[in-house]
Amino acid sequence: MLSPKKTKYRKAFKGVISGDAKGGTTLNFGIFGLKALEPDRVDARQIEAARKAINRHLRRTGKLWIRIFPDIPVSRKPADVRMGSGKGAPEFWVCRVKPGRVLFELDGVTAEQAYGAFERAAAKLPIKTKVIRRLDADYGAHIS
Repeated sequence: MLSPKKTKYRKAFKGVISGDAKGGTTLNFGIFGLKALEPDRVDARQIEAARKAINRHLRRTGKLWIRIFPDIPVSRKPADVRMGSGKGAPEFWVCRVKPGRVLFELDGVTAEQAYGAFERAAAKLPIKTKVIRRLDADYGAHIS
């Protein structure tokens, strides 16, 4: 699973995810992309599950780019622990996703394969998404 090797701070505030994505809203690598439509925190496990779903559907053809990275630690206190005595230990890593952010990109596959793969990946994610495609691309050159 994805997690940073080193961070500046061990624990982070919860924060509020507001507004649209500032960057990462256009396709940079592939022809097809999966774009977020609502704000939420996406867990490292969810990113990994979506990646596996895409690769299994495509049978390892084409090229996949993951455009998000879980770099924010989420801390939890153990069950049956009383209030107080500080913040809990970091449990897992998340990525704050804003609307408009491209989550995954695909290249080297047909449109039907890409739509099918992204449909399966979207089922693993906690947010609404849509499939986008680059309009200026030469589709015949990328079909394997």
